[in-house]
Amino acid sequence: MAKIRGAIVVDTEKCKGCEVCVEACPTGVIALAQEVNGKGYRYAYMHQPAACTGCISCALVCPDSVIAVYKVKVAEREQVEKS
Repeated sequence: MAKIRGAIVVDTEKCKGCEVCVEACPTGVIALAQEVNGKGYRYAYMHQPAACTGCISCALVCPDSVIAVYKVKVAEREQVEKS
């Protein structure tokens, strides 16, 4: 069975930095950036991308629905990264 890795994409301009996703992430992937978005909020980002399993916990708890989660088989991801 192929190993699955996850990845998240955060709409940084809409993120309010509430940290709900940070607390919900079981693998500690998400953190708040030191930079701020156009509205003055620190936004969520993938601090530890290799640890993401694509569990979607962050997207489910996000009150503003600004997180998209993707799952990729490890072999496919490595081929894409090498391209």
